[in-house]
Formats: sequence, C-alpha cells, structure tokens
Amino acid sequence: MADFAKDLKDAPAIHSYRVGEVVSGTAMVANQKMILVDLDGQFTGIITGTHMHSSTEDTSEIRAGDVVEAIIIGDDRNSGLILLSLRKASQMKLIEKLHSNFDTKEIITVVPNEANKGGLLIDLDGIKGFIPVSQLTPIHYPRVEGANPERILEHLQKLVGKPFQVRVINVDQNGKKIIFSEKAAVEEQRSVALKSLKVGDVVEGVVSGILTYGLFVTFNGIEGLVHVSEIDWGHVNNPHKFARIGDRMTVQVIGIEEEKISLSVKRLKANPWQVLAEKYQVGDIIEAPVLRMSQFGIFLELDGGISGLIHLSEIPADVAKSMEEKIHVGEMIKARIITFDPEAKRIGLSLKALDPNYVPPAEVITEIPEEMK
Repeated sequence: MADFAKDLKDAPAIHSYRVGEVVSGTAMVANQKMILVDLDGQFTGIITGTHMHSSTEDTSEIRAGDVVEAIIIGDDRNSGLILLSLRKASQMKLIEKLHSNFDTKEIITVVPNEANKGGLLIDLDGIKGFIPVSQLTPIHYPRVEGANPERILEHLQKLVGKPFQVRVINVDQNGKKIIFSEKAAVEEQRSVALKSLKVGDVVEGVVSGILTYGLFVTFNGIEGLVHVSEIDWGHVNNPHKFARIGDRMTVQVIGIEEEKISLSVKRLKANPWQVLAEKYQVGDIIEAPVLRMSQFGIFLELDGGISGLIHLSEIPADVAKSMEEKIHVGEMIKARIITFDPEAKRIGLSLKALDPNYVPPAEVITEIPEEMK
C-alpha cells in the first residue's frame, strides 16, 4: 500500500483536456479509416472521417510512431476516446498564416473554385475566401456592354480554376471573412510604372477589354483606353474587328490625366492622308475597289482605310439610275480626284470627270455627316 501511494504521488497529474485545445501526441495506429493517438500515456485520441483530411499536410503519409498535432473536438463517453481533428488544426494554422500575410502584405497564390456575379470564391481547406470584382486587375475585370450581370458571370466563370496572385486585405479572427485582392498584389508595380510613364511613350500591352467606344490595353499593372477614334485612321464602327481579348498590342501614350491613361494605335502608323498626298493630286485618276453604295453615292476603299466618296451628283445619270446593277461591291473602278485636302481629311471623286468635256461644280460634296452614314 505504501509503494502504491508513492507511485501515485510520483505519477504526473492527469491532464484535463478541453474542446478547442491543440494537442500533440504519437500515432499508435494509422490507416485509411482512422488514426489513434497516444496523448501523454493518459488518453487516446481518435481521428476519423473528414477530420483526417488536411490541405497543409499529406495525412496519407502518417505512420505509427509519427507525432501528430490536432484539435480536440469532443469525446466519446462510451469508448473513452477523445475526438480529434487534423483538418481543424490545419484551418487554425491557415488562419494564423493569413493574418501573417495580411500584416506583411505578402503576395500569395489562390485558385478560385466557384464564381458568382460579385466575384470569385476561394475554398482553402474549408475556409471561405473571396476576390470581389472590384479587386480584380484590368486583365481579369469583366468589361461588358451595359454591365449585363449574366455576361459578367459568364466572364468570371472562365476564371475558375486559374491561379491568382493576390494579397490578403481582410481577415477576421475566426477566418469567417477573408477578402483577397489581385489589384493590391500589383499596386507597387503599378505605382512605379505610373510615376515613370509620360506622353509619347510607346509600350506593349495586352487587350483587356473591348467595348463599342474603344479598346482597353493593360501594361505594367496600368490600364489605358484606345478610344475608337484612335484605333485606325479610317472610320472604325466596330472595335471587335481590330482585336480580341488577350491580344498583345503596341500603343502610344497620348494623354495622362491623374490615373486616366489615353492611348493610340493609329499614331504608330503612317498617316494615310499624307501617304495619299504623296501619290496623288487633284486631276489624277485613281483606281480602287467599291467599299459600299448608299443613297448618297459610291464609297471607294482607298489606301490606308480611307473612304473616298463619289457623290451621286458626280455619277452619270444612266449609271445612277441602275447603280446596283452596274456597280458591285469589291469591283475595281476608276474615278478622277476633283478636290483633295489632306489636312481636312477630305477627298472628292467623280465618275463624270472621266469625260474630257466635264465641267466641275461650284461645290463638291466629299463626305456625309457621321449621323447619316
């Protein structure tokens, strides 16, 4: 009895475990169905089901004798076993790491597993994260006509499964609200690029958006707009004909107003009006394909995308009467230049002037108002 009393006195105190406590123990049994853990030789813990899975550890590699760290989630009074979770321990470590990422502004990689109209959803071992649409970089931002919600969702769904470089911009203590930002991850690069950017710079970027009023091009974390009037020297009525999302494009910076960057493609090309002026003058005969016909006359497609108009008044009466029968789109026809002002971007053509007895009119119509085209 004395020896028993001495052994009892020398024995370590029985530990009182509580739910939520992180414990370490030695795996006694480890298989696909369960892991039994020795806790200080006083209790046995058990890990089963989904609690065996962890994104931070390969639990399939755990063997008898390995040290295991888990969280207590309850106890089984019938068996006397303490219920443990590797997954919750992994989540706790992950939340601590996310807090650290938030403090250090470290850039990390996440992969969206779902999308809704507000952004991209992230699942980190059961912890939910979110990249709002407003926190996407221009290359991924869903630019759609009229901000159509269905089109926005369609765009975002294409981003599911792709890795994103982000920063943590919000994380609460329990990991219930974690917000990531792709924009914040490139903020430093963008700030440096903006400071060094100046009007006249020629840069290469990627087409990040196409709308009716122009092309958005992204470079060095900066996004600028190539307005429809700066895409080409000719008339542009559909920017989609000039680029696709993801195309690489060389542009020139033509305006910087705070963070609003104006770009141009056409200014990197020779001005076709000047090129035309070097080749032709009033009185010359020019041959070109028919671009289109309208109630105003015949439009010819000149070099560099310039449209030259043969006004109805400059078409012989017999041709004008049955123009669609005698003239066809794509057909090469000749016309004489009767007015030419490269600076004002106006050129007047005539079929009548091909006649040696032609008498030029007092005023030549060279273009049609934009709203009437």
